[in-house]
Amino acid sequence: MQNGPRETPIVSAQGVGKQVSTAAGSLEILREVDFRVASGESVAIVGVSGSGKSTLLGLLAGLDLPTAGRIELAGECLNDLDEDGRARLRAAQAGFVFQSFQLLPGLTALENVMLPLELAGVPEAASRAAQLLERVGLETRLEHYPRQLSGGEQQRVAIARAFAMTPAVLFADEPTGNLDAATGARIISLLFELNAERGTTLILVTHDPDLARRCQRTIRLEAGRVVSDEH
Repeated sequence: MQNGPRETPIVSAQGVGKQVSTAAGSLEILREVDFRVASGESVAIVGVSGSGKSTLLGLLAGLDLPTAGRIELAGECLNDLDEDGRARLRAAQAGFVFQSFQLLPGLTALENVMLPLELAGVPEAASRAAQLLERVGLETRLEHYPRQLSGGEQQRVAIARAFAMTPAVLFADEPTGNLDAATGARIISLLFELNAERGTTLILVTHDPDLARRCQRTIRLEAGRVVSDEH
């Protein structure tokens, strides 16, 4: 199906399927998933637990490969790239925010945000990271370690890190899942403010109806299939 303006989509899934082998035999997680995401769009992927949401997000981001169909990210077919090639494409085009924050415990907030910038050889990584942390309201917490931060503060550090390289696409897997309702609402607002400021495409897996409603589009999975795609 064609969605958004008629331009090269930033992400596309074409007839995507995913099967895994188990002791009981082959298990089909995704089947014939087909959609396109335009640059700058915000998309929520929803469905009950076990419907294939996180598996699909991982495939779209090139963290795994489909067993059927093809996926393109920023104009490149992930199926055609080896693991190193997919890693390079992710580093250049994608940011990630996870339910579990995934900050490095031995690094300060500033160092966690600096890390992708330093790995990419970006000059003045410290000042750029500090600006991002100020943008997410953590200018007084630069030297704090993750264990010294609340869950909401840790997620804000993770968001600053995700936006550090100005990604074309931000993939988020249950970004409010470990947060109370009020903190989750602040995180949602922050994601969409940065989306608007930077034109970053948002693709979010969520159980949070408030987060899904904020997106321009909601794709619903049931038993590994797309059953609705609503704007």
